[in-house]
Amino acid sequence: MEILWWQIALLSLYAGYQILDELQIYSSLSQPVFAGLISGLIMGDIKTGLIIGGSMQLTILGVGTFGGASRIDANSGTILAVAFSSALGMSPQQALATLAVPVASLMIQTDILARFANTFFAHRVDAKIEQMDYKGIERNFLLGMVPWSLSRMIPVFLALAFGGKLVKAVVNYLNTDLKWLGDGLTVAGAVLPAVGFAILLRYLPVRKHLPHFIIGFVLAAIFVTIFDGISGLSGAVSGLDKNFVNASTNLPMLAIALIGLAFAIMEYKKSIEVKPKLAGTTTSANVIEEGEIEDDEL
Repeated sequence: MEILWWQIALLSLYAGYQILDELQIYSSLSQPVFAGLISGLIMGDIKTGLIIGGSMQLTILGVGTFGGASRIDANSGTILAVAFSSALGMSPQQALATLAVPVASLMIQTDILARFANTFFAHRVDAKIEQMDYKGIERNFLLGMVPWSLSRMIPVFLALAFGGKLVKAVVNYLNTDLKWLGDGLTVAGAVLPAVGFAILLRYLPVRKHLPHFIIGFVLAAIFVTIFDGISGLSGAVSGLDKNFVNASTNLPMLAIALIGLAFAIMEYKKSIEVKPKLAGTTTSANVIEEGEIEDDEL
């Protein structure tokens, strides 16, 4: 299956839009999970899109930058991984390790280039401010979107339009002569979400909320065991009795998420009750264990 011209056009346009959404619009369409969903819709393979997008979202959970620092462009990596995975029949895990993560890392360079190019319009805005030219300020502010969009659109377009043969050759090698490497990359792609969780836990105050962490882990483990047991039992009974309908389902992840939400709500209410007691104390009282700042209004 080849990537059609209209798919290349739509994916390139979305690549240019998603960085603007991340910088200014904030509709959450710039998140990897949405990048996977939208790319999957365009490519006609929503399942692959959600797997790659969700895995990439988990991979970058703990990745953050401050100030003007550049970070990996997980969205562009997700777009290309979904496109080539759907077109060439790559497994989502292999596409994640061989395409999504490397492309996301390489796109740091185009992000830096966009920042440099955007300083031209920033200086023009400064000049228009001195001239009290408000229309000029608005115009140059909007023109600043151009280098940001092109920094994503051009690489994604070139990769989709001209990189298909190269990616196909690499995939063929990974599935034949270098199958050992392809299998290793598939395993690495499956492990990457766990790496994202590990990075996130490094920044979260785990010791402070250790009881919640333990309870959540135990509940999830119990539910997995119960649902797996019920599913296995239902499968065995349906094999013995043809009239038995196996209506068992897998563990609902929404239920696990709601457990986490319940703990978060309880902790939030607890923090609201504690804040009035700290109102008369010094600002140092707001800095609690592990250096976590309880209140951002110091």
